[in-house]
Amino acid sequence: MGSKKTDLVLGFLGILFFDGLLLCTAYNVHHYSFILKETNYTRLCTTKSMFTVNGQWPGPTIHVRKGDKAFVNVHNKGDYGVTIHWHGVKQPRNPWSDGPENITQCPIQPGKNFTYEVIFSSEEGTLWWHAHSDWSRATIHGAIVILPQIGTTYPFPKPYTEKVLVLAEWFNGDVKELIDAAMANGSDPTPSNAYAINGQPGFPNNCSNGTKIFQLKGFIIEHHIVYQSNMAKTYLLRLVNAVMNEEMFFGIAKHNITVVAQDGAYIKPITTSYIMITPGQTMDILLTANQAASYYYIAATPFFDPSISTTPFDSSNTSAILQYTGTYTPPTSIPYPTLPNVTDQDAADNFTTRIRSLASAAHPANVPQNITTRIVITVSVNEILCPNASCGGPSGNRISASLNNISFVTPSTDILQAYYRSLSNVFGNDFPSKPPYVFNFTGDVGNNTLYPSLGTKARGYGNFNLTTSPKTYNLKDPPEVNTIGVPKNGWAAIRFVADNPGVWFMHCHLERHASWGMDTVLIVKNGPTKETSIRPPPANLPTCS
Repeated sequence: MGSKKTDLVLGFLGILFFDGLLLCTAYNVHHYSFILKETNYTRLCTTKSMFTVNGQWPGPTIHVRKGDKAFVNVHNKGDYGVTIHWHGVKQPRNPWSDGPENITQCPIQPGKNFTYEVIFSSEEGTLWWHAHSDWSRATIHGAIVILPQIGTTYPFPKPYTEKVLVLAEWFNGDVKELIDAAMANGSDPTPSNAYAINGQPGFPNNCSNGTKIFQLKGFIIEHHIVYQSNMAKTYLLRLVNAVMNEEMFFGIAKHNITVVAQDGAYIKPITTSYIMITPGQTMDILLTANQAASYYYIAATPFFDPSISTTPFDSSNTSAILQYTGTYTPPTSIPYPTLPNVTDQDAADNFTTRIRSLASAAHPANVPQNITTRIVITVSVNEILCPNASCGGPSGNRISASLNNISFVTPSTDILQAYYRSLSNVFGNDFPSKPPYVFNFTGDVGNNTLYPSLGTKARGYGNFNLTTSPKTYNLKDPPEVNTIGVPKNGWAAIRFVADNPGVWFMHCHLERHASWGMDTVLIVKNGPTKETSIRPPPANLPTCS
């Protein structure tokens, strides 16, 4: 377990501005110690050493309340440099602890340590943390549970108890070696061999049956009989999608579930038999134990766009068992949930289009109305020409990806320090505010967009239309998210207030796309006062090699 210490009410948050509101509140301080090290794990009849935090996969859960602060001392006892990112945590004025490698810091080298100061503000619900160096997040990740502030409660009846569930991927091979090889020859990375729920692939995967089927230890549903009728208890599942490259369908046999939060913000309750969750997203789900006392499978399976027929992906399922308490005969055949087909685009859309922010008095939807800057970005998978067609991608080229036809190149000095200290020749500031070429963005393209340049710089289908598409915007209760799925051959419209000074990484959370260059950096300039400017850097920042 991660070591933890909590200091109660030791100070006050600095003066922060969010949507024009002055916030000043008491907070608790928490301390965690993360030891990054190689640990042997056996799955699918294969044993390998993999990079972990405190020997755990998934890693330890961080527990805080809204507005708290956590100090996490990361000791790197591994073989290569790594950073940790606190996904969805706004980190007001504190980009120094955001974590993306060579964006806000250089990696923590083997034998070194760095203490992150994680500042929570308006987030409430479930978020997560993960490594942000190449593909090391495949095994270095864990949940963040953010409870309501003392004196407040959930905007739904308090659940009986709760459980964190983390979806992830298992690779039989060494993950770093796999992505290093793919990047060296320009090919698509080797897909995973299985998905996992809390580190276990479960039925029907090899070496995952019988006693190796994962059961939710400590989460055995209670089933009471009162006056000869069922009195169902409700449980809170905190679901994290730490999968590397696939969106996932998720459901529980013979049970409906109710989604009440996404990405650390409450939404209008959605009662459904399944959900679709993208890599990087989190969801808070209520489960009511209203079925006969028995065993029921919890399962997840990938959703993969049917139009991407040539891209390799892991088509397997992962499962766990939900077990009711009580005296009964276990079923000879455990019910398995009926989830949408792996290419069912309509099922994915039918769920995601229902998501709306709670938009209550206590949890308002502060939708920006005064738009001062507009940016149009095309998201593309491209190719880079290789001499003599010597690479492993299509036509002997190197697979690439881009935003506005610029494929991001990670610098050797982190961008935050370069910006803060006015260092030259680290990054360019000429990222285009619109695509460099106008074409059918969702159709076949020519060579001017197939081959990108190299640099460090809403939702719907079809091409975005500046006249008609804005008429479809939901400006009443759109969800507040940190990760959004952009449909292939479609678009998404995002509004945000640039009120958090710093350097912030914007990238695709499908890791193969991020590795290929589907990234850019947003720099929010300082405001006129100290309280609206980037905080000074910590004294022990990792040095750049």
